[in-house]
Amino acid sequence: MKDNSNVISTLPTALSSRAGLWWGLLGVAAFSFTVPFTRVAVEGIPPLFIGSARAVVAAVLAALVLAITRQRRPDRRQWGRLALVAGGVVLGFPMLTSYALTTAPASHGAVVTGLLPAATALVAVLRGKERPPRAFWGFTALGAAAALGFAALQGGGLGTLHWADLLLFGAVLAAAVGYAEGGLLARELGAWQTVSWALVLASPLMLVLTLLSAVEEPPAGTPVQWLAFAYLAVVSMYLGFFAWYRGLAIGPMTRVSQIQLAQPVMSIVWAALLLREELTWPTVLGGVAVVGCALLAVRARAGARGVRPVAESGRAVPSSAESGR
Repeated sequence: MKDNSNVISTLPTALSSRAGLWWGLLGVAAFSFTVPFTRVAVEGIPPLFIGSARAVVAAVLAALVLAITRQRRPDRRQWGRLALVAGGVVLGFPMLTSYALTTAPASHGAVVTGLLPAATALVAVLRGKERPPRAFWGFTALGAAAALGFAALQGGGLGTLHWADLLLFGAVLAAAVGYAEGGLLARELGAWQTVSWALVLASPLMLVLTLLSAVEEPPAGTPVQWLAFAYLAVVSMYLGFFAWYRGLAIGPMTRVSQIQLAQPVMSIVWAALLLREELTWPTVLGGVAVVGCALLAVRARAGARGVRPVAESGRAVPSSAESGR
């Protein structure tokens, strides 16, 4: 009877862990169109306008949803943490990638940002006090190396680090901070509530930047370019975070974040199909290597002890190791 009880008690943890992975995968699928659609949009719309106006549109949607559902306001401590989320995923990543992709191919941008899972895992360890096993870090390092090699095979010039690469690395760092802090905060405020409040918090600054951009260089894109912008504003900037932060909140964050190693592969495929960028055998093999490392990292994290499961409400539940502290 005792053995049966132990089996039953482990089911909620296993189901929560799988739920986190599935929510994370849904968010990654939504984000995988971000780089290709940004490349489409910057062909006719100024990068400053894209980076700021997409946040303004998303903030309007967020304010409406928050008002309709009558969500409680964050406390003073949570507002400070929301500022980190806003700085990373509302301001930093959209702005830096928009400028970088004015010159860098979508495939190159997708692969460089493939370093994001490793960066997110590092921030999660420092901020969330998660302790993954050594094998996890080994496979994470391999995934990052595969992403870098993948970028080099694309001929993007990573060896000389063009200014577009520096912008992309800056975008990775900004997003990693926003993802990790947002994933922790989502356990307190809820997944969609976290990104909604972050958008509302950043909206005054983003509105000023949008107006400045519109006055300096009025946007005049084609219908296709405006459709790409609409996706960036509604899905990449808002709806995709519903699933992504939900997955990170369920966690463990270092495990769910590795699913994003599949994002550059997805983005490369969309770039080939939508932008007619060349899909070569080195690209295919590099993509397989990146995804393989992600899967191995997830399996290594799954075997770790002391991982904090998360209840269905999205709040962290102390593990047996933590409860004794």
